[in-house]
Amino acid sequence: MTDQHLTVLVIGATGSIGRHVVATSVAAGHTTRALARNASRARGLDPAAEVVVGDLTDASTLTAAVDDIDAVVFTHGDNSNAEAVNYGAVRNVLQALGGRPARIALMTTVGATVRHPSSEWKRRGERLVRASGNRYTIVRPGWFDYNDADQLQITMRQGDTHQTGTPADGVIARHQIARVLIDSLTDDRADHRTLELVADRGPEQDDLGPVFSALDPDPVGSLDGVHDTDNLPLDQEPQHVQDELNHVRTSH
Repeated sequence: MTDQHLTVLVIGATGSIGRHVVATSVAAGHTTRALARNASRARGLDPAAEVVVGDLTDASTLTAAVDDIDAVVFTHGDNSNAEAVNYGAVRNVLQALGGRPARIALMTTVGATVRHPSSEWKRRGERLVRASGNRYTIVRPGWFDYNDADQLQITMRQGDTHQTGTPADGVIARHQIARVLIDSLTDDRADHRTLELVADRGPEQDDLGPVFSALDPDPVGSLDGVHDTDNLPLDQEPQHVQDELNHVRTSH
C-alpha cells in the first residue's frame, strides 16, 4: 500500500486488464472509480470501487467520471473500432478534464509503432497524452498471460524493437500489468517514460523503482517515445488529428 492516497479513475475497468487494475488500485489504498457503460457490466469488480456510468466514446458523458480525480489509468481497447476507442477515449477524457491536471497511466501495446490502422490509433492516443502537459507513464505490454510459472521478473524495454506480432515479442501476466500501471502513478521515476513491458525468467521484484529508474525519459516536447522509430510524420496525419493535438497543447 502506497503512502500517497489518490482518487483514480480506471478507463476500460470491466476489461480483462481493467478488472485487475481496479483491484490493484483498491489494494494500494486509492479511492478507485471504475468507468462502465452500464452498471451491469461492472458486476464482479472489487466492491470497494465506485462504479460511474459513462461512454468513453462520448466526452459529454464523462463529467462525473473525471470529477475531482487525481489520476486516470487507461486500459481500454477495441481494434475493430480503433479511432473511436483506442484514440477517442484518450481525447474524450482529456476534453472532459478541461485542462485540469491528472497523473496518467496509459496502456497501449507492444508494436504500437508498427504502421497498422489499430496500432496507429493507439500511437495517436499516446501522442495526445504526451502533448497534454500532464505527468504520465505509457506502458506497452506484451502478450497477456503467456508467461511460464517461473517467468515473473518484470522487465522494461524501450524503442518498440520487437515486432513479430507473436508472443516472441514478449509476454507478461495481466496482474503484473496492473501493478506497473498503478505503481507508476506514485513513483516519480516513472514520469514521462514510455516502455514495453515483458517478463523474464526469475521472481517478481518487490520494488519497481530501480526498473523505472533505468529508463530514459521521453524528450521534452516530443510526441513519440524516446527511442521510437520516426515513421508517423505529423504533417501527414489526418487534419482532425493535427487539430486535436494542437487543442490539447493549447488547453493545458
